[in-house]
Amino acid sequence: MGVPGGGTGSSRGRVVAAAASLVLLIQLSSCCASPAAAAATGGGGEQQGAKYKDPRQPLNARVEDLLRRMTLAEKIGQMSQIDQENATAGVISNYFIGSVLRGGGSVPAADAPPEAWVEMVETIQSAAVSTRLGIPAMFGIDAIHGHGYVYKATVFPHNVGLGYTRDPELAKKIGAAVALEVRATGIPFIFAPCLAVCRDPRWGRCYESFSEDSKLVQQMTSIISGFQGEIPASSRLGAPFIAGQRNVAACAKHYVGDGGTTRGINENNTVATFHQLLGIHMPPYYSAVIQGVSTIMVSYSSWNGVKMHANRFLVTDFLKNKLRFRGFVISDWLGLDRITSPEHADYPLSVKLGILAGIDMVMIPYQYKEFRDDLTLLVQNGTIPMSRIDDAVRRILRVKFTLGLFENPYADTSLAGELGKQEHHDLAREAVRKSLVLLKNGKPGDEPLLPLPKKTHGSILVAGSHADDLGRQCGGWTIKWQGLTGNNLTAGTTILDGIKRAVGPAGTDVVYSESPDAGFIQRNKARFDYAVVVVGEHPYAETAGDNLNLTIPAPGPGVIRNVCGGIRCVVVLVSGRPLVVEPYIDAIDALVAAWLPGTEGQGVADVLFGDYGFTGKLSRTWFRTVEQLPMNVGDAHYDPLFPFGFGLETQPLKA
Repeated sequence: MGVPGGGTGSSRGRVVAAAASLVLLIQLSSCCASPAAAAATGGGGEQQGAKYKDPRQPLNARVEDLLRRMTLAEKIGQMSQIDQENATAGVISNYFIGSVLRGGGSVPAADAPPEAWVEMVETIQSAAVSTRLGIPAMFGIDAIHGHGYVYKATVFPHNVGLGYTRDPELAKKIGAAVALEVRATGIPFIFAPCLAVCRDPRWGRCYESFSEDSKLVQQMTSIISGFQGEIPASSRLGAPFIAGQRNVAACAKHYVGDGGTTRGINENNTVATFHQLLGIHMPPYYSAVIQGVSTIMVSYSSWNGVKMHANRFLVTDFLKNKLRFRGFVISDWLGLDRITSPEHADYPLSVKLGILAGIDMVMIPYQYKEFRDDLTLLVQNGTIPMSRIDDAVRRILRVKFTLGLFENPYADTSLAGELGKQEHHDLAREAVRKSLVLLKNGKPGDEPLLPLPKKTHGSILVAGSHADDLGRQCGGWTIKWQGLTGNNLTAGTTILDGIKRAVGPAGTDVVYSESPDAGFIQRNKARFDYAVVVVGEHPYAETAGDNLNLTIPAPGPGVIRNVCGGIRCVVVLVSGRPLVVEPYIDAIDALVAAWLPGTEGQGVADVLFGDYGFTGKLSRTWFRTVEQLPMNVGDAHYDPLFPFGFGLETQPLKA
């Protein structure tokens, strides 16, 4: 089935057209454009006057000049990415650490402002540029749906929601906004976007995927051009590109096949022929490489039993050599450790397999001493050739020079006001509106319930655990890895807040009851003109979200039965994927899939009350029962509750 696009342009057309041709990809050049000239950094005093310090020199000349000056220890340091908690000045300088990440919960302080993040990053950077060669460190962070770990950042809908907008231009704008918010905290590198083609919603990372359809995921890679800037038509495609200091280095992940594992089990095995892998899971990476994506993260998963972190054919032969990807390949968190079972059982073997497979930077994040010692020995005894080390470091330096880190290692403090900027909240609210999918609107023989009237004779009942819970509507990767519940985690508007603001000017009374019982409904049903029931999944991330039954969590089903059994109701489902709804569909007057909308709950109310119409279309199949899974558009046996591409539409009400 064809996938409707959401807004096209000459640049996106060029990308999609190029991605369609493997022949063109094979011809991609390995060269990079030089970054703009700027003031030199202050580190590496004895190297002053060196060619790599001169921004007027061609990029490749700078890379080669620096590479020839480096010791093996310095090269291995550049290949090491450690957790911020370990990134003391002593560790950075003694181990020549090339990259640091914000890992398991490390933040400057609770509710830290941008200035505190900048200070944390600059402390690390100061140590890096004070080393012998003055090579700046690259600080990276997960920005899965906005700068979600940072207090008061704008939290956009997760990729699952953006896929339902089918709007690549909107995705690009979101990418640009996220880049600015990340830069506001002094960070130049993000682990996004996820380009998984999720083929089974039982997978706990399915909400990080734009769609089950590779063509739609490919279209939504436009977010990379938002993160990094639009690659000029004259650029050598395949080389990393970052437009400037208002952009960040992006990371396409998780290469490759992470969304196709058996039964949707996280980090599991994807069984597919090479032809199937190329047809389903690889196309988004074609577009990512063409747009100049800076880094690509390898998947924990396996392809036909071979761990991706040890798959030289796909990482080196195909991605680097066939597609001419010239950025660097990074492991996932402890990705090398997980090559063996049990984890870390034979670390020298894991290091050997991972580095020879083509991984350039290793997310260690704690055992940096062991990594250095093992890799040093493997090089010294000839197991890993120096040419492989040089290839890895050359790629890392290429990205650092392209990013402008040597000229601008520290934060631009004028960007602090970009975090949580009103224009970004407005953009997120637009994304929420466009992501909503109307699945049902009125029982047979009845008038449509939506859009809801703002002015009523009686009151409006709002019910459900997700109506007044910012954490639940944001989902995972928000403040904490697994997400949080409640309204005190960050700044935003709940769906209940949005409803109250929408009907407030009309003087309509809104009554909120999180879990009303049947007795309450029976006593008060004459009081309510209609009800809005907001239920869904609890926050989760990765393996914790793997789910083999996909039912609406309690008390959601009970609230639906109680409320919709006595009052005309619209159910708003807040979830990272389709859930089993067929048992309740007849009792529901209207059903809206809101996905994981983020901090802008007002966007849900905008459409419920007709300020805007419903336009979202399913980018994944809505199954009837989990026994049907996996079931995707184009399958020979396809009997969904709601098919791929489905979505009722409404027109905005005139003011």
